[in-house]
Amino acid sequence: MTEAHRGHLAMLAFSALVAGSFSLGSMAAPHIAPDALNAVRFVIAAAVLAILVFSTGGVNRSALDAPWRYLVLALFLVTYFVLMFEGLKTGAPVSMAAVFTLTPMIAAGFGWLLLRQVLTGRMGIALTIGGIGALWVIFRAELSALLAFEIGRGEMIYFVGCVAHAAYAPLVPKLNRGERPAVFTLGVLLAGSALLLVFGFPSLRATDWVNLPLVVWVTIAYTSVFASAATFLILQYATMRIPSAKVMAYTYLTPSWVILWEMALGRPLPPILILVGVAMTMVALTLLLKDDSQVRGRVASKG
Repeated sequence: MTEAHRGHLAMLAFSALVAGSFSLGSMAAPHIAPDALNAVRFVIAAAVLAILVFSTGGVNRSALDAPWRYLVLALFLVTYFVLMFEGLKTGAPVSMAAVFTLTPMIAAGFGWLLLRQVLTGRMGIALTIGGIGALWVIFRAELSALLAFEIGRGEMIYFVGCVAHAAYAPLVPKLNRGERPAVFTLGVLLAGSALLLVFGFPSLRATDWVNLPLVVWVTIAYTSVFASAATFLILQYATMRIPSAKVMAYTYLTPSWVILWEMALGRPLPPILILVGVAMTMVALTLLLKDDSQVRGRVASKG
């Protein structure tokens, strides 16, 4: 197996782990406030990552310069996760995952605005097809719902969170000053933990932690370890082996993985017609995986 193949395999695992957050999150969301859940989740994820950082070189003094950078990034990241779990109270996991596939298109806009990054023609076509497929799922494959612009409350809330997530992506390279990825992410997680502990304190205090259903604790553990710390490590591993365009392509696998998660958890599946939209996101994935415009340079022989 080549290094590029290992990178693709890692991203398959990444997309599957991310998808689990939607299915488990929708089961836990009715039982706990989003800010309370994410406060605990961020603290645990920061602790796991801190162990990794201090066992692999520690934190350089220069990483402590301009700490406001971590706070700015954390604000966007916290907004995304809190609105995700708020949206999951009413939004179906598959349609929420479809909203998530709009993130690359929005991120491309922020990438041009902040970094003057330009998309290739193939990537533009792929993002358009993926966006149409996402809208097909979001509007439940109903033309009348599209014409009336009938979007579920959960999807609307989560879309705002996805805009925050899309802005976060280009802000990372813009604000990074050469810190190791693990160190930089730890700074963001610590700042996010502080924000959530302060602003989520009323929810934390009001939560009946002793009597929470088991699914909430499973979701907290899963999102802390697998959907946060583990996916960060996987992402770092993959980006060293395949081009960023191909890494981004795996976003479009999320709805398909969510459907498999829903099947595994014994939950009802979406109508067959909605699967047309999911298929369109798979087409977008194929187009992005074929895009080799970014292979030249540091990954000229990979992909």
